[in-house]
Amino acid sequence: MTWDPQQYLAYGDLRLRPGLDLLARVPLDAPERVVDLGCGPGTLTLLLAERWPRAEIAGVDTDEAMLAEADGRDTGRRVSWMPGDLATWTAAHRVDLVFSNAALHWVDDHPRVLQHWLGQLAPGGVVALQVPNNFDQPSHTAVAEVVDDGPWAARLRPHLLDHPVLPPHRYHRLLRPVVDHLDVWETTYWQALTGDDPVLEWVKGSLLRPLLAELGDGERDEFLGRVGERLRAAYPADESGVTLLPFRRLFVVAQRA
Repeated sequence: MTWDPQQYLAYGDLRLRPGLDLLARVPLDAPERVVDLGCGPGTLTLLLAERWPRAEIAGVDTDEAMLAEADGRDTGRRVSWMPGDLATWTAAHRVDLVFSNAALHWVDDHPRVLQHWLGQLAPGGVVALQVPNNFDQPSHTAVAEVVDDGPWAARLRPHLLDHPVLPPHRYHRLLRPVVDHLDVWETTYWQALTGDDPVLEWVKGSLLRPLLAELGDGERDEFLGRVGERLRAAYPADESGVTLLPFRRLFVVAQRA
């Protein structure tokens, strides 16, 4: 799968807001080493560097196009951009903050990954993450319906994100015994979108990426047409042309003793 940074950034302000809300809850004054796992185009990574100007900042992502976009934005050369898998990344030196915005849902076995991240922390270090948790809503179920109802089902089903995020209480029970401070919460963002097929454009920037990569040009058009039809029915525009997309996200901030 490859990413299209410009498609992802089409709603950059809305995608940024949960990350800002997460950043606001990080209880660190002067961390020395910070890593952004799944940094994407680097928007939040650069804000981490701005908040902590004396810290060593690293941005890690598997996608070369995203890293290139991030590097081009880093005019002050504040961040070390590097390829890497957020599930297996290992720090050369213990870090004070593992930050991950809208990325952990792309990998399996969250208990193992979170235990690994905690193992990279210095004393008093923090893991802070945010993931979409809208998988039971039409923004995601409509995609699953089209996957299962089409001639592409066998090819696409393994690439479909289908409830990859655990219930909030599972993260709490997993982390509470091994950290000193824990905060788990959910927020639903009522996103006001405009334009033609705005919900389809939203999911094209993230959820649909691995699916579209498996389809040929003709199939891709048919697939998007079917998904778009369902999304328009689930999220109709109002008389002013605004489409409301309620989108739930899960947050975790865990601090070691």
